[in-house]
Amino acid sequence: MRLHLHRLWRAALTLLILLGALMHALGVYEMGPLRLAEQRLYDVRLRLFMPGGLDERIVIVDVDEASMAELGQWPWPRERMAQLVQEVLHRQRASVIGFDAVFAESQREGEGEGDERFAAALQGQAAVLGYYLTSDRQGRQSGVLPAPIAPLQAPDSAALHWNGYGANVSVLAAAAPQGFFNAQVDADGIVRSVPLVAAIEGGWRESLALAVTRQHLRQATPPVTPALLWQEQPPAPEGVQFLAQTGQGATGQALPQTPLSAEGAVLVPYRGPGGPHGGSFAYIPAVDVLRSRLPEGMLAGRIVLLGFTAPGLMDLRATPVAAVYPGVEVHANLIAGMLDGRVPESPAYAPALDTALLLLSGLLLALRLPRASVAGALTLGLGVAAAQTALNFWLYQAFHLALPLAVQLLSVLALLALNMIYGYFIESRTRRRIVDLFGTYVPPELVQRMASQPDLYTMRAETREITVMFCDIRGFTSLSETMPPLQLQELLNSVFTRLTQVISEHEGTIDKYMGDCVMAFWGAPLGNRQHAARATAAALAMTRAIDEINVARARAGQPRLGVGIGLNTGPACVGDMGSNVRRAYTAVGDAVNLASRLEAQTREWGITIIASDATRQQAEEAAVWQKLDHIFVRGRQEAVTIHTPRALAQAGTPQLGRELALWHQALADWQAMRLRAFAQKLHALQAINPHFEPYAIYARRLQACRNEAPAHAPANTPVEAPASGPAQAREARLAPET
Repeated sequence: MRLHLHRLWRAALTLLILLGALMHALGVYEMGPLRLAEQRLYDVRLRLFMPGGLDERIVIVDVDEASMAELGQWPWPRERMAQLVQEVLHRQRASVIGFDAVFAESQREGEGEGDERFAAALQGQAAVLGYYLTSDRQGRQSGVLPAPIAPLQAPDSAALHWNGYGANVSVLAAAAPQGFFNAQVDADGIVRSVPLVAAIEGGWRESLALAVTRQHLRQATPPVTPALLWQEQPPAPEGVQFLAQTGQGATGQALPQTPLSAEGAVLVPYRGPGGPHGGSFAYIPAVDVLRSRLPEGMLAGRIVLLGFTAPGLMDLRATPVAAVYPGVEVHANLIAGMLDGRVPESPAYAPALDTALLLLSGLLLALRLPRASVAGALTLGLGVAAAQTALNFWLYQAFHLALPLAVQLLSVLALLALNMIYGYFIESRTRRRIVDLFGTYVPPELVQRMASQPDLYTMRAETREITVMFCDIRGFTSLSETMPPLQLQELLNSVFTRLTQVISEHEGTIDKYMGDCVMAFWGAPLGNRQHAARATAAALAMTRAIDEINVARARAGQPRLGVGIGLNTGPACVGDMGSNVRRAYTAVGDAVNLASRLEAQTREWGITIIASDATRQQAEEAAVWQKLDHIFVRGRQEAVTIHTPRALAQAGTPQLGRELALWHQALADWQAMRLRAFAQKLHALQAINPHFEPYAIYARRLQACRNEAPAHAPANTPVEAPASGPAQAREARLAPET
C-alpha cells in the first residue's frame, strides 16, 4: 500500500526537528543559534527575578573620575593603599576589604618604602588582594601564586586549566591572601558567569569573591572553609560540582552549597542594573575614604571592595542587566549570592531533564498537531510553550535552577510552524494545484474527489502501469484543404468535445490534443485496476459517437469522418513534467510510444481500434476480442501481437461468436501453413462479414503465397513459427509496418 507522500514528509521533518533538538540538548552537536537563544532567555529570566533593593552588607569604594582628579591618576602610591587599609579596617571597622586590583610590580625607586608599608598594613588583617589568571602558549607568570585551597584530583580534567598568572609581588603576597578576579565572557561579549575556583599548578585556587566571603566569615565557629564536592563518590569525570562552605555562619546556620560548573564557574546572581546609581550596592568615592570624610564606624561589619568606575581604567563590562557594568560589582553580586544561598545552578541532570521534556512535548505535538484545526493547533502549541516557560521560570524563582528552555520553545514553535504551513498552506495549495491541473483533463467529479483527499494523489513523476490511448480523426487532412479555417476549427472542436465527453464518462485522463489527434490514459492520477477495461470500453464508445456524428453529417450532405484508435497497457512515467515556464501532467515511456504506433496501424488494417496483447489480457472479460497478427513496428526489435475489440462483452451476439470461432480456426490453419483449409474458412468469413478489412488483407496474403514457389513458406510467418530465407523478405514486404 502506497503511503501518503506529504504525511511521510511531515513525519520526516518532525523527526528531523526533534533529532536536532535532542542532539543539542545532550551536547552531541551544539548549534550556535540555539546556544545564543538559550543565553538570551536566561537574561530575560534573570532580569525578571532580580531581587533589587540595596544590599547594605557590601560597600564599594570607587576609584572614580572625581577621586583621580583630586588624588592623581592610577596607580596610586602604595603608602596611599596602606592608608586606605588603615581607614577601612580600623577607623571604619569594616569586616573585610577586597582589592579588585593587582600590584604586580614593586614600587618604583624614589617613591619610598611603599611596598613594605602596604604589606605591614595588610599583615594579619582581613584583607584580600586580587590577581589574574591567563591561558596562552607562553604561560607567562609573574608574582607569587597563593596556596591552593584543595588539591587537583584525576577527574578534574574537565576543568578549565590555566597556565599563567599575574599575581602580587612577593612582599604583598606574603602579607595577605589573594583571589583571582577573572570574568568569563560568552561568545556574545556578555559576562554571565565567573570562575569561583580555578585549576592551576596542581591545585584549586579561589576567586576574589570566595576569598573575601571566607574572610568575612572568619569569626564563625568552627571557621568556614571551602570543600570541593563531586556529583558521585568516587569523583566523577564531570569535575567539581559543588563548593561547600563548611562550618556555620554568625547566625549559627550551616552555610549553603554553591553550585559550580565542571570548569569551576558559577552564574552571577545580579541584583540590579548596577553602577553608582543602580541601587544594588552603595558606592563611596575613594577620595572621601582617604580624606576621612566618612563618619567613624560608618562601614562597621561591612564588606568593602575597592573597584573602578572611571572609563579610562578599563574595568567596565557588558552584562545581562546593563551594557556598561562595573567589574567590581560582579564580585559584589557573587558575594551576596553566596551569603544568601541564591546562586543560580545549572545541575548535572539538566541535559537529561531537557531531553525528557523535549520528548514529551515533541511526541505530544507530533501526534496531535496533524489532526488539529488551525485554532486547535495554535492553542495546543502555545499552551505547551506556556507550560514549559511557566515550569522553567518557577524552578528558577523557587530553587534557583537555571535549566535550559530555548531548545524546548524553539522545537515547539518549529513543530507548530511546520504543521501550520504544511497542513494548511501546502495542502490547500495542493488542492488548488489539483483542481487547476486536472480540471480540464479529468472528469469534474473525480477532480472533486482528488481535491477532497489530496493525500491519495500526487503530481510527482512516478512509474505506473497505465493504459494509453491515441485517437486520430480520419479524413481531417483532406477536409482542411477544402474548408475555411474557422469552419475547420468549429468542426474539430465539436468532434473533440464529443470524444472528450466519452473519455470523461469512462474516467480517463486527457493528456493532450495534437492537431487532429487526442492522447488519453487510464490508471493515473486515479489508481484503477480496471484501467484497461475502461479504456477499451471508451474506445468502443468513441466509435459509436463518431457514427452518430456521421449520421448528422450525412443529413447535411457532408463527408464522413472516421477515427483510428491505438491502445496499449504497460508501465510509464506519469507526473507533472515540463519546464519552469510551462508544465503539464503527462505520461512518457515505451508504453506510450507503442500506443502511438498501434494507432498508425489502424490505417494499414482498415479498422477503427487496434490494441496490444497486454491490453487484451487485462481487459479479456470486458470485450469480445479478435486476434489479428504479429507485427513489427518502428523502434521495437520484437514482434507485437495485436487485437481488435469487436464489441463489449455484454453486447456480443451469437453470430459474432460463430464468426470469431471460425476465425480462430482459420488463423490456426494459417499459422500451420494449411493454406487450402485456411482459404475455405477465409471465404466463409468474407461471406459473413464482407466489409471487415483484415479478411481482405489475409486474402491478399494468401494469393501472394500461392504465387510464390511451393517450396517456400507462407508470407508473414508468425513469431511462434519464425520464417527463414526468402520467407523473411516476404514477411517484410507483406506485413503492415510503421
